[in-house]
Amino acid sequence: MPNFSCRINNVDNNVNNARLIPMKTTTITKRLFTLCLLSATLLASVGAHAQTALDEVMKAKKITIAIPTDFPPYGFVGTDLKPQGLDIDMANYIAAKMGVAIELAPVTSANRIAYLQTRKADLVISTLGKNPERMAVIDFTAAYSPFFQAVFAAKSTSIKSFADLTGKSIGVTRGAIEDQELTKLAPAGTDIKRFEDNNATVSSFVSGQVQLVATGASVAGNMMAKNPQLNTEYKLLLKDSPNFIGVGKSEDKLRLKVNEIIEAAKKSGDLDKMAVKWLGRPAGDLPQ
Repeated sequence: MPNFSCRINNVDNNVNNARLIPMKTTTITKRLFTLCLLSATLLASVGAHAQTALDEVMKAKKITIAIPTDFPPYGFVGTDLKPQGLDIDMANYIAAKMGVAIELAPVTSANRIAYLQTRKADLVISTLGKNPERMAVIDFTAAYSPFFQAVFAAKSTSIKSFADLTGKSIGVTRGAIEDQELTKLAPAGTDIKRFEDNNATVSSFVSGQVQLVATGASVAGNMMAKNPQLNTEYKLLLKDSPNFIGVGKSEDKLRLKVNEIIEAAKKSGDLDKMAVKWLGRPAGDLPQ
């Protein structure tokens, strides 16, 4: 069907005197060319904008990093009312290596991705695991710390391998990941006592009902912070699930800069020191 444009022969005539004529092919071509040019310009500007985070950080000499404050030992509020934990140490470490000031932005699990998408934060360091859904909307650096389920006990309890669990009692939350892994790894003589939730599992260990406890790093960290008199420490790894740093989508310059810092921290042993400080174990062999 031909395209038509309306041309008025005489401006003083009634609109009914308007005559329809076919639009010239050259007009269509010019408009299409203009639209293509505008689209290309828009795409180029989006690409350029997507690479501005590192430049803006270095220009402002300040980086904003989203961190947790409700997830010990990775991030929580100390007695001095200031954020502390492994993720906070990592955030301060990155800012120091970049030579810029830091602004910490407390986030929750629900809004931490949105802070990157809306540019409220340049990085998210908040026990962030990598999965396909998240990878569709943000990018990730190399892993910087372990997130794991493990066996914990008092320092005075000698546990070097799973074979040492024989004859000992250990509390675990029924049906949790740590329950599944412990069931596979513990020798037949282990006295596994299952409880219905994490609170009951932790209480069983704190009260002395069991000698060891199998739980996640965050739960153990909270337990150790509240009960320092128990002198609890990490003993055996059940399952590892590392944490990554979140970066805005396509912000490759910033991502690569942070990767350089992480790689150098691995080689220097600084990542292991942070992990031992907060988790009671080295960071280990983390994925890229």
